[in-house]
Amino acid sequence: MDVRQLVGWNLRRLRVMRGISQDELALRAEVERAYVGHLERGTKNATLLTIEKLAAALHSPLAELFQEPEAGEAKPKPLKSGRRKAG
Repeated sequence: MDVRQLVGWNLRRLRVMRGISQDELALRAEVERAYVGHLERGTKNATLLTIEKLAAALHSPLAELFQEPEAGEAKPKPLKSGRRKAG
């Protein structure tokens, strides 16, 4: 797994674990929503400043975005699509 895929894996893992949509993460980190999708798929390179913004938006240590997955760990599943009900 290259570093782009590793960051993308962890970005999705943390985002889904916290129940945050790509839209919400993009707003919090002040980046484009489509860019978050590219990063999660490992198709774009993020700058260190962008990675720092994303980690802060996820309330996670920067190092957590570089955590190697456990052997055999399943790929993080996406959140259910659609809008959430107003709480």
